[in-house]
Amino acid sequence: MTKLIVGLGNPGPRYARTRHNVGFATIVELSDRLHINGKSQGPAIVAEGALGGETVVLAEPTTMMNDSGRAVAWLRRRHNVHDLANLLVISDDMDIQLGMVRLRAQGSSGGHNGIKSIIDAVGTQDFARLRIGLGRPPVGVDPIEFVLQTFRPEERPIIEQAVRVAADAVEYWIANGTYATMDRFNGWRPPAGEAPPA
Repeated sequence: MTKLIVGLGNPGPRYARTRHNVGFATIVELSDRLHINGKSQGPAIVAEGALGGETVVLAEPTTMMNDSGRAVAWLRRRHNVHDLANLLVISDDMDIQLGMVRLRAQGSSGGHNGIKSIIDAVGTQDFARLRIGLGRPPVGVDPIEFVLQTFRPEERPIIEQAVRVAADAVEYWIANGTYATMDRFNGWRPPAGEAPPA
């Protein structure tokens, strides 16, 4: 059974390493762990492999963030992922403290345009999404400007650790499902320099 993991972000060097692209960063981490390389496939960069006996498709949409739903719809058709229980979307979230990792089984977009696009494309809110916290922008900074900035030097160790923990959560989700993963990972915030949970 194929598990489709989609990390959200904006394509191209202009947006690389920005806050909005932590979904992409998690896909890169997972691809490195599975020793698989991404290739252009329709509206996404796709890496295919296996983990724990499951076929795994890791995808970074090459659409802009606000059009992520088009890529997800195409990927579901291409890889026969009809059951939304086998879809996991990874995104940033400004309403979560920097570095926290939180999985939800379903729910609204929470104002995230990438998630909103996917909800519109699949016609339901009933799919899992793994969110990596960015924290709120400083007073006076526009949220759109904030997510398109790179991380400050003092934030980088925290977010790098969060990406590793998010990748751990994805691996755990593949093997154990959404609710077990929520119990194990939700709310964990990685202090800089601390190892992820075993």
